Amino acid sequence: MNTMLLRKSVLGVAGLAFAGGLAAGPLHATAAHAGTPVQGKPVAVTVQADKPDNTKLIPHGVQGQQSHIDLNDEQTANAKAIIAATKKAGLPERAAVISIATSLQESKLENLGHLGDANDHDSLGLFQQRPSSGWGTPEQITDPEYSTTAFLKGLRQVDGWQDMPLTQAAQTVQVSAYPDAYAQWEQQAADLVAQHWNS
Repeated sequence: MNTMLLRKSVLGVAGLAFAGGLAAGPLHATAAHAGTPVQGKPVAVTVQADKPDNTKLIPHGVQGQQSHIDLNDEQTANAKAIIAATKKAGLPERAAVISIATSLQESKLENLGHLGDANDHDSLGLFQQRPSSGWGTPEQITDPEYSTTAFLKGLRQVDGWQDMPLTQAAQTVQVSAYPDAYAQWEQQAADLVAQHWNS
């Protein structure tokens, strides 16, 4: 019986202390800061909320060693054009990451015209798409919005592309002789999407 009373007393005191701690903590903090304006914090929170979630950009983590190139203004503009076309198509950030990584591998984000003897058949544009394979006319393929939309149309036809490793999704669309090469650009592509998705 005494044990039962002792237990109730301890629990009662603990509950009171806990409730008092909750009440005293926030009230004390609020009183201490009542006259101090908080500046900058809401802006920082807003900026963080505007950035795409990294788990959406790279859901599987990067595969293998990553490559990186410094981009000039034209390459950056092409990355932004890919992002804009992805948003216009109503696709998520992950589709933009796959698209940019593919373009980094295929053309280093350069809108390539016919390269003469250095050309891979009749491959053109950001994604090295071929008119002879039905990707469009040379004029269409060298238009960044058109070529991205064409790539995304192919990506949409890949069942489960959202859950695939990047290189598998890209390879299914591109049918490259180097199927694993796309993986090396995933981090830079994700960084570009994070930087420019809401700019």
